[in-house]
Amino acid sequence: MSNYNTTPDNLPIPKDDGAAEHLKGLSLPSLALMSTQGTSIDVSQLTGWVVIYGYPMTGVPGVALPPGWDQIPGARGCTPQSNAYKQAHPALKALGAQVFGLSTQDTDYQQEMVERLQLPFAVLSDNHLQFQQHLQLPTFVADGKILLKRLTLVAQDSVIQAVHYPIFPSDADAAWVLNYLQTVT
Repeated sequence: MSNYNTTPDNLPIPKDDGAAEHLKGLSLPSLALMSTQGTSIDVSQLTGWVVIYGYPMTGVPGVALPPGWDQIPGARGCTPQSNAYKQAHPALKALGAQVFGLSTQDTDYQQEMVERLQLPFAVLSDNHLQFQQHLQLPTFVADGKILLKRLTLVAQDSVIQAVHYPIFPSDADAAWVLNYLQTVT
């Protein structure tokens, strides 16, 4: 399937394995993460509401996904998730929230997706797994690469206030965050 804008029917649904229970109340780490906007961003220095949606990886048109990708619970759906954030971005911004995508791919890889989808926000690269290791974010391995399990962190003044995990379907994540922020702002 080469259409990354939709997901196949009958994908396995991820189960809550408890791997994100420790995150609420933690501070975002002070790390310089390269962004697709060409700058390093230290998310611990961001003030106000910050939404960081972590995803495994985006597919590149014309390049095969890792073997068995559709059988990994929660793996498929990164493009629909990013598109949902693109659609919700004006409303999230109106609530004072800054939005960032996050994956373990390098910035050049991420840049293709940002340009193709015309995302109005930066995607951060954790290709050295420093952010993941500091917060002990849940991961899985596919095709020999360590990838983030899909999760979203909602922080205020660098302290994690809410965690959405597991996320399914992926395109419902932005609505969940929007609803959360509308109840607390």
